Amino acid sequence: MDIQTLLDQPGKLPTVPKVTQKLIESFSDEDASIDDIARQLAADPALTAKLLRLANSAYFHVSRTIGTVDDALRMLGFVMVRNLVLGNGMVTAFRNTAGLDLKQFWRHNLYTACGARWLARKGRGNGDLAFTLGLMHGIGQLQMHAVAPAAVAPLDLQMNVLAAGRAELEKAQLGFHYGDVSAELAKLWNFPKPLIEALRDVPQPLASAEFSDAAGWVHLGAWRARIEVLGLKADDPACAYPAEVGKRLGLGPEWAAAPDASATDDDDDVMPPLKVLTEGLDAMLN
Repeated sequence: MDIQTLLDQPGKLPTVPKVTQKLIESFSDEDASIDDIARQLAADPALTAKLLRLANSAYFHVSRTIGTVDDALRMLGFVMVRNLVLGNGMVTAFRNTAGLDLKQFWRHNLYTACGARWLARKGRGNGDLAFTLGLMHGIGQLQMHAVAPAAVAPLDLQMNVLAAGRAELEKAQLGFHYGDVSAELAKLWNFPKPLIEALRDVPQPLASAEFSDAAGWVHLGAWRARIEVLGLKADDPACAYPAEVGKRLGLGPEWAAAPDASATDDDDDVMPPLKVLTEGLDAMLN
């Protein structure tokens, strides 16, 4: 099996809603009409209801109720609205993927996205880009399980798809890892080149010839999310801090509080508990 085999099967490629496809196209279309996209969003009552529910969640701390798509675009910005709809579109597109605990998988992606956004903003980077990457970084796993379940089933028996060593195992057994597949899907959907390259680098950011801060933030976000989602104990080897990645980003382990730590308002250098950091966005997973 190779990556091209995973993609050269039109009947097994994920089908994303039309408005989500339009939003994907906007990544590389500088002339994309936000008004046109807003009208398409508003024409879908179910999607509009979910978007407004997300926009009014505790995550955004908005000062007044967001009641329309236009309000959401104005208050949150086009990029974040696109992220919310894109995330919902990915969940919908891969809803019937077998062989995975999808609830656990998407919770990990959501935790990763919010954690990466927090880290990027702490590092004065592009938080919205980190959020997008966090949501999208695992889609290669979904495509692999949808198209080649027999090939990945033995790997699943050896190791959870969310485990820290999963990419290395896939590389050794298949010749590529889920990040490579995620990147190829993004290329197929005409995502911009920097985002495609970062998706490829997330599982092993130090292996790239040119280190990507965005991939590094998502890698650290995924590490932090993994500990909580998999319920790992402190003495588990998988809990070891990715020190070399952190070093490249100027981040020691001090930012990562224990998973069950109480939220604090007086320490901006410590990431809030992920359940707090993602409060309200779990509606995206339904």
